[in-house]
Amino acid sequence: MNKLTTLTKIANCGVVAVLRADSVEEAIRISESCIEGGILCIEITFTIQGAEDVIKQLASIYSDRKDVVIGAGTVLDPVTARIAILAGAQYIVSPAFDQETAKLCNLYQIPFMPGCMTITEMKQALEAGVDIVKLFPGSAYGPDFVKAVKAPLPQVNIMPTGGVDLDNVEKWIQNGCVAVGVGGNLVAPAKTGDYDQITSLARQYVEKVQKARVDRS
Repeated sequence: MNKLTTLTKIANCGVVAVLRADSVEEAIRISESCIEGGILCIEITFTIQGAEDVIKQLASIYSDRKDVVIGAGTVLDPVTARIAILAGAQYIVSPAFDQETAKLCNLYQIPFMPGCMTITEMKQALEAGVDIVKLFPGSAYGPDFVKAVKAPLPQVNIMPTGGVDLDNVEKWIQNGCVAVGVGGNLVAPAKTGDYDQITSLARQYVEKVQKARVDRS
């Protein structure tokens, strides 16, 4: 049931904050700012030095918050996936589909969200038990691509990452995305120490996603 619970939390929030940072401390502060703004799904990428330490600390800090979900991103192989899971990651995200990583995540009932660009890749991911496909990079296609994909594959749950911003996030949702991944333009204020701005942006993303869902229904 843990896998279903995690997937439900991701879908309910609708926004995953994709974090890249220069230090463990910066990653923690960005995460806290996003969560304060209502983005409760945090993806700690393994491009961060000490990513597993960030995951461990966040898992501890938010152990009493059942609505907060901490995951790992930029996971390229099953070894890294296992390290992330042991650190407390509740879901695994990769820029590409990997069969062995899918198997490992299925074994431990951890959602695996691989990056896919084509119908063939999405079909392969679905066959491997993937519940949410990460459309990456979303900027290469745009929101209209989602509607086209869901014609032959209406059952696929798509989460675009890359190319999602406040100007188009509503269209991504209206075109059928289960959630969106947001990175650079959300966390950029950390470079100047403006963490309040991250909280403000997070709040705007969540509001726009919820509004788009109401409009879609």
